[in-house]
Amino acid sequence: MGKDYYAILGVAKDADDDTIKKAYRKQALKWHPDRNKNNAEEAKMKFQDVGEAFEVLSDKNKRAVYDQYGEEGLKGGGPPPGGAGAGGFPGGAGFGGFPGGGGTTFSFSTGGPGGGFRPFHPSNAEDIFSQFFSAFGGAGGGGGGGGPGGFRGMDEDDDFMMGGGGMPGGMGGMPGGFGRSAGGRPSARQQAQKPPAIKRPLPISLEDLYTGTKKRLKVTRKLRDASTGRPVQTDKILTIDVKPGWKAGTKIRFPGEGDEMPNGEAQDIEFVVEEKPHPLFKREGDNLRTIVELSLSEALSGFKRQIKTLDGRTLSVSNANSVIQPGQVSRVPREGMPNSKTGQKGDLLVEYKVKFPTSLTPAQKEAIKNALG
Repeated sequence: MGKDYYAILGVAKDADDDTIKKAYRKQALKWHPDRNKNNAEEAKMKFQDVGEAFEVLSDKNKRAVYDQYGEEGLKGGGPPPGGAGAGGFPGGAGFGGFPGGGGTTFSFSTGGPGGGFRPFHPSNAEDIFSQFFSAFGGAGGGGGGGGPGGFRGMDEDDDFMMGGGGMPGGMGGMPGGFGRSAGGRPSARQQAQKPPAIKRPLPISLEDLYTGTKKRLKVTRKLRDASTGRPVQTDKILTIDVKPGWKAGTKIRFPGEGDEMPNGEAQDIEFVVEEKPHPLFKREGDNLRTIVELSLSEALSGFKRQIKTLDGRTLSVSNANSVIQPGQVSRVPREGMPNSKTGQKGDLLVEYKVKFPTSLTPAQKEAIKNALG
């Protein structure tokens, strides 16, 4: 049995556009993965379902197909077995070039078994979410700019949408119009399917993630010549301001900066931060961990070491009054990574590795016995 999009959003089958938008806002905020760290898998699935339901019910053409044929008919490229006549509608009624809104055109025909419409493929739920709240003024409880206690919808550690853009499937205009013209007809942008984003890794050193930096990336893209229609290569410099504290997995998206497709739509470019391995430090959330090797003598009698920090300072760690155990960890407050949202730094965790001698002379053994009793 297919999904019940109305039940997913919690609306009646005769719900109007405003009701559907309000329901989506409520459910999307409720199930956003950033708000459900303890049940991330369930939240991810429900969040995707909520986005899918909104994408269908907010588009009158998709909604009409769904109401008549359900999810299976909408996604399967035609009505369920026995659900309609030869043309995909009861009695074989035919409609040609019927626009599907969200980048998909439903082409209903009066033909035989070969008729039907193109299957619906749901957009990425995060794209729907971020562009919905970008278009409708933030994700704060009052629908404004996300004031105190408001959820902005885009976690600064996870995703940065650079630039504007409409809702996937052309739902990106003003709240009242949903990307349609005054006459209610879909715009040309609505009818063009959004091409998939180009995703590329962005390796960044731990030093740059600690201090922040500016990355300038040269992108070679293909655009169509206005006179010939043929693709031509052009270069463009994209600038990324790396914030202190960014983590691996942070995404930076440049809408429309990729190759131009035959339908006139340009691909988005999305960079995903990768953290380069560091010879001295390992990141653990906002903390840093480093290993200091000690001889057995130093572990028993004391030591002093200098550690060079990620921003070039010299940090002194020492011990003179206690015995260091193998694997023991000492904590240096506020010498870890900065948090990109709060600016507060984590701690530096210094783990000690004690090197034991491989052999001892009889005299050394006797001296140790005498010293340790």
